[in-house]
Amino acid sequence: MISKFTRFLLPIALVASVAALGQTALPSAPSAAGSAAAVSATGTKVGTIAIEQAIFATNEGRRDFEALGKKLEPKQTELKGKNDDIEALKKQLNNTGDKLAEDARANLVKQIEAKQKVLDREVQDAREEAQGQQQEIAQRILQKLAPVLVKYAADNGFGVMLDTSQPWPQGPVIWWGEAVDVTKQVVDVYNAQSPVPPPAGSGATGAAKPTGTRNAGTTPKPVTPPAPKPQ
Repeated sequence: MISKFTRFLLPIALVASVAALGQTALPSAPSAAGSAAAVSATGTKVGTIAIEQAIFATNEGRRDFEALGKKLEPKQTELKGKNDDIEALKKQLNNTGDKLAEDARANLVKQIEAKQKVLDREVQDAREEAQGQQQEIAQRILQKLAPVLVKYAADNGFGVMLDTSQPWPQGPVIWWGEAVDVTKQVVDVYNAQSPVPPPAGSGATGAAKPTGTRNAGTTPKPVTPPAPKPQ
């Protein structure tokens, strides 16, 4: 009946291992491309791009998701404090429960359950709020990234571009090689024309290329609280 509190925030180490948009679904093809893309796509090469990774790897994405993480830190601290209170009560129950009168023990159990129920609801609300704000950032960047991708593909002879944000079988691509991945190239083009500079203290710019394995190009998800465990 007592579930353990876990971090609800998206990991902010976006350059090393970029967190995807939680449960957020991004379109497999840039919506901004429209029918014009099909008309102008005269190339025959097949390429891949990790759209989610590309969004996070842009200077704008790194800046905005880092800012979002800092914005949500007070809420995370608040929830952790509430979880610590519950853990203290659980410890009290475990250490002294057999010494308490039946009514006292029952009241302590009810107190823990009530606090846990409130905390679980607040964690869920906080996670949904965070994911909503993540999606807003991602969609804003995607609207500008999509035409960059379309132009890059057209200029470089690509007729098909596959999204490898999710590993197979969640995603449609079973395997791909580094030679066909253009995530870094598209991010570099986007950053070159963006007024947003690289975040201070950042290392190499652009998105790291996938390794060519079925898990390449993937990004971690926000942590979901585990199912309640029996006391």
